[in-house]
Amino acid sequence: MAASVRELRAKIRSTQATKKITRAMELIAASRIIKAQQRAAASAPYARELTRAVSAVATFSNVDHPLTREKENPTKAAVLVVSSDRGLAGSYSSAVLKEAERLVEKLTGEGKEVDLYLAGRKAEAYYNFRQREFVQSWSGFSDSPDYSDAREIGNVLVDAFNIDPEALEEDQDAERAVDELHVVFTRFRSMLTQEPDVIRLLPLEVVEGSDPPESDDVLPLYEFEPSATEVLDALLPKYVHSRLYYCLLQASASELAARQKAMKSATDNAEDLIQKYTRTANQARQAGITQEISEIVGGANSLADANAGE
Repeated sequence: MAASVRELRAKIRSTQATKKITRAMELIAASRIIKAQQRAAASAPYARELTRAVSAVATFSNVDHPLTREKENPTKAAVLVVSSDRGLAGSYSSAVLKEAERLVEKLTGEGKEVDLYLAGRKAEAYYNFRQREFVQSWSGFSDSPDYSDAREIGNVLVDAFNIDPEALEEDQDAERAVDELHVVFTRFRSMLTQEPDVIRLLPLEVVEGSDPPESDDVLPLYEFEPSATEVLDALLPKYVHSRLYYCLLQASASELAARQKAMKSATDNAEDLIQKYTRTANQARQAGITQEISEIVGGANSLADANAGE
């Protein structure tokens, strides 16, 4: 019985140490979520005005730009999967990877070959474990992305989209040419809800804002100098980088929210285990004391009976 009590007390100490760790991770995630939300809000005005500028150029000019041109028979698609660098975030990474698998299956069913691009160590580990090839991967910034990270990813993807296979038949880079680009990420809805989402990034489907304009909202008028083509050449890559940065910020906030929720659940479970082990240890200790008292009383009664018989 003493050994059982010692084991239970060791379990209690171990669970208390785990509870401290999960509680600390919960608080860290909670503090970073606020910063991630603030960064997303701060980037919104720039993204909105850039969207309006690209929309104006694409709408009021007759330029046929490679990034906005729909190819007649697309045969190859690139998929960027945005996951996390670390675990302990519940089903965050598994949910986005399942969504990516559904997208790949859909594109393959349409007769398209799929090139995978990965952001986050969890996605790398997932595809490496299954010995599935991917073109390129990035990691180290999932919980705090910078615009430079989005620009680096965007440059690679835009270059792959701009490759003309017919002009590079003898070049190895022709193998990287894609006809469209999709991004799989997790959209932050609220602290309790984060949903995997898919957007088609290229060819661009530019619209004039996501919300209906207000009655006093005047649409901008632009003069293209030196030409609409050169303006599109400058704006469209920035637009792609902005959209990717938005996806990374959404994924970052979702990852932190998922980690906070997972760590809170782990902390609550640790508290329940501590109470369970404490209750069991008290019962074992009480049972041991009762047994000792019973043995003492039984021994005293036996001694008294022996003395009375003499």
